[in-house]
Amino acid sequence: MAAAGLLFILRGAQRIGGGTMAIFSKLMFRAVHWAARRGLRAEENFSSDAKKLEARRTRVRGETYAYWYLRRQGYIFVARSYTPRGIKGEINLVGYDGKTLAFVEVRTRTTREDLPALPELSVTREKQHLVVRTAQRFLAERHVGECPCRFDVLAIDNRGSRP
Repeated sequence: MAAAGLLFILRGAQRIGGGTMAIFSKLMFRAVHWAARRGLRAEENFSSDAKKLEARRTRVRGETYAYWYLRRQGYIFVARSYTPRGIKGEINLVGYDGKTLAFVEVRTRTTREDLPALPELSVTREKQHLVVRTAQRFLAERHVGECPCRFDVLAIDNRGSRP
């Protein structure tokens, strides 16, 4: 029932105009930001399965945070977590920044004082090639005409309980 209410609100917002959608994006960004401030990570002594689950949660929260942050910056998204059939690869976010189609790779890392790490350094040359190949597949599948394209890395550095 709540989802139907939200859908009605969104459809009403689209009819009213872009200003309402900007307010909705701002509210969602603040909600995600508040949740992220509470911490993307709880404890450090996890079993292997619990660590994988926590890593997945961190990734999903980071991608959600990035989505709403970029929406607030004016991006218009056409795909989230795009995974082509038959080949390896995924693009976290695909959206327009003005007339430029941006392929966004989101990297979220939890750092501690004794183990500093920059999330953007985890995008290796192999990952770059994989993202380019996946982007080419996206453009072919969606029949995107001539438009400028860009590849972005959005790095989220989570320090304990502070994003």
